[in-house]
Amino acid sequence: MTPVTCFDGKRVALFGLGGSGLATARALVAGGADVAAWDDNPASRDKAAAQGIAILNLANADWSGFHSLVLSPGVPLTHPTPHWTVDKAKAADVEIIGDIELFFRQRAAIAPTAPVICITGTNGKSTTTALIAHVLRSADRDVQMGGNIGTAVLALEPPAAERIHVIECSSYQIDLAPSMKPSVGIQMNLTPDHLDRHGTFEAYGAIKERLVAHADVAVIGVDDEPSKQMARRRAASGRPLVKISGEQPLDAGVFAGITANAGTLETRIVQVLDGKPRIVANLAGIGSLRGSHNAQNAAAAFAACFALGLTADEITAGFRSYPGLAHRMEEIGRVGRVVFINDSKATNADSTEKALTSFRDIFWILGGKAKEGGIESLTRYFPNIAKAYLIGAASDLFAATFDADGRVAYDRCDTLDVAVERATRDAIAAHGTGEIAVLLSPACASFDQFPNFEVRGTAFRALVEALPGFVPAGQNILSVA
Repeated sequence: MTPVTCFDGKRVALFGLGGSGLATARALVAGGADVAAWDDNPASRDKAAAQGIAILNLANADWSGFHSLVLSPGVPLTHPTPHWTVDKAKAADVEIIGDIELFFRQRAAIAPTAPVICITGTNGKSTTTALIAHVLRSADRDVQMGGNIGTAVLALEPPAAERIHVIECSSYQIDLAPSMKPSVGIQMNLTPDHLDRHGTFEAYGAIKERLVAHADVAVIGVDDEPSKQMARRRAASGRPLVKISGEQPLDAGVFAGITANAGTLETRIVQVLDGKPRIVANLAGIGSLRGSHNAQNAAAAFAACFALGLTADEITAGFRSYPGLAHRMEEIGRVGRVVFINDSKATNADSTEKALTSFRDIFWILGGKAKEGGIESLTRYFPNIAKAYLIGAASDLFAATFDADGRVAYDRCDTLDVAVERATRDAIAAHGTGEIAVLLSPACASFDQFPNFEVRGTAFRALVEALPGFVPAGQNILSVA
């Protein structure tokens, strides 16, 4: 835990007692703050009260005595309409902040030079966060990882000169952190998302840009136009900037070069310093970093770790041992030349697109509770599909898409166990000598048959591990050229 001692003696209103809210309440109390907490869910209030958190109905509170309102990032700050606690705080001239802001204020109070890496972006931020933390740990650094991934930021150990915090930040969290100033700030990419919470794409982008605008070193992807504009503004400021790309060569920064070698795509990470490019890693053979989307993730991780003083050899050694995120392009293992990939976290077509670009000859398991638009946007990748296996409520909708396109054979399987059995049978019987993928990438929410994507992915893993001849995924090999 990081006790928020910089709020010692201050009276704080706190709304939202989910995982991060409860961690924040505990950290404030541990630091000496007088906390009045509330949540609309009685069970959450009871859980907090059992841990010694004072519960007060903020709707009836005297707001003139509060120093701050600490708001859960899941609670609307501006759109579609401000939460009622926001209105009350503004009427009483009470600042509105979140747990990331508390972390940075505590850092400023006890260890202002403590290294902090913050990562944001529409896509790829979780993988990049986990990859950076893994590389740093593999180089024997003291690392704390959390924020929007895994552990709430104030549940982590406190900032210290020799301890590196690696924090994933959502736009909601950034919006509540006006003084955040990371050592390294990473903006991966920007596409329309969460517009219901930010109003416009421009507002969403402006919030994301705050993370890199005040960073000591800004690492910014330039593969989309809005992020490219952020990089231009940062460059104009004269402050340190490292551009990254997963798609194009750069005259300065870190980029990925993808080439075909004997029919296999190889991704090399290239660093350009003082106008001189050098290849620092080859990602070929690293199952956890396969796919063009991971090229940008690896480039960002290299740039951030290099900025904190790691050598290229230390970074590439960390790439080699990176196990990947569970349920996101997770290589479970093999049966012969058939590789089984758990991409259960792909709950919409945009996420599944990354998987469909990473393989050829895919035996694709998909379905569940469909999102708006279905899989219409994926038709250009259908030539990569050897056969599809439909499960869950979206079966009729997806079958209609396949029928209209006419390029994809499919089986209606209804349940995941049937789909795994049929996909494995067909993949093993397929002709050829190259790698074949049985891919669970549902492009759907799980809620028709599973409580969440984690349970769905775990069920897939168990079914695959029970297959005859199954060999678990082993150590990956990285070559450095």
